[in-house]
Amino acid sequence: MVVVTCAIIEKDGKILIARRAPGKNLAGKWEFPGGKVEDGESPEECLKRELEEEFGIRTKVGKFITSNKHDYSHISIELFAFQTEYLSGNYILSDHDEIEWVRPDCLLNFDLAAADIPIAREVVDHARYNPRSRRR
Repeated sequence: MVVVTCAIIEKDGKILIARRAPGKNLAGKWEFPGGKVEDGESPEECLKRELEEEFGIRTKVGKFITSNKHDYSHISIELFAFQTEYLSGNYILSDHDEIEWVRPDCLLNFDLAAADIPIAREVVDHARYNPRSRRR
């Protein structure tokens, strides 16, 4: 099982998702940005590194939100989601061809990667019960 991380980055009450570029695994699927944990790396270190490599942004990884195990046809993963704060940088896309800032209640309207769907449900539930997350 491969350990993978993803970032829940919020801005103005919206959550960042990215669409996998053509030619990449899961091309066309939307996901929370992140990547695979390398040997000797913590999930938090991985997430910080991946966001810098794939998006050109500096971040501060915060609290653990939830995890989900999923078997794709090409890989089995355990996906760990963390609250993540954007610090600086421009969103430069390499493994993705588009990003969107989405209200939590709209996340499940996107064609999300299967492993990301339970994470999205958790984000939606959190927003539903946390008035600060319902800002428009």
